[in-house]
Amino acid sequence: MTTRVVSRARIGAVSVLALLLAGCGIRATEVPTNFGPAPSRVRCSLAEPDVSTQAARGLPVQVFLLCGSSLVTVDRTVRVPDGAADSERRMLVAQGLLDQLAAPPSPAEKEAGYSTDVRDGIKVSGPRPGDPEDTLRLSMTPDSLTSYALAQIVCTFSDSAAAEGDGSVVLGGPGAESPRRWECTDEVRARPGSKEPPSKDVPRE
Repeated sequence: MTTRVVSRARIGAVSVLALLLAGCGIRATEVPTNFGPAPSRVRCSLAEPDVSTQAARGLPVQVFLLCGSSLVTVDRTVRVPDGAADSERRMLVAQGLLDQLAAPPSPAEKEAGYSTDVRDGIKVSGPRPGDPEDTLRLSMTPDSLTSYALAQIVCTFSDSAAAEGDGSVVLGGPGAESPRRWECTDEVRARPGSKEPPSKDVPRE
């Protein structure tokens, strides 16, 4: 008799618990669940502007950094003195862009997955006699850069005041080789490691 009463009491308690769970919209289960930690910040997405990269006053620009397997733009500034001539201004912008590409990403950018493959110390100069007037010559040949670094530089320059704004840039190296016109395409931005920026010869002046 006592065993039967205890069994009925247990059944009643289980029924009440099931009703409470149903009322809360929770489905009863005997299988333990573990959903893991809360998701962290989405990769390649800054939740808000990174003030540490905008502290310096100057000309607002954008540079292309690596994130995952693609190129993404981030906001930067470069210093350009007031009253600089157009040719000088163009060189200052180009060098400032290179310096920004070579700078380590900020802590917030690193947390979001940003990186760069452009090495520090690359210099840029203007055209040589016979080069197209919009030529930018680097202190190392474009072909010696990694595919990631070349894509970063080409896409950053071609989308800036350092170039003509047509999605391409004329680049040369420190030697006597002729410069070439390099293009930043959708494929390059999407796969900079496997898709090198297309280039073509430019006529000598």
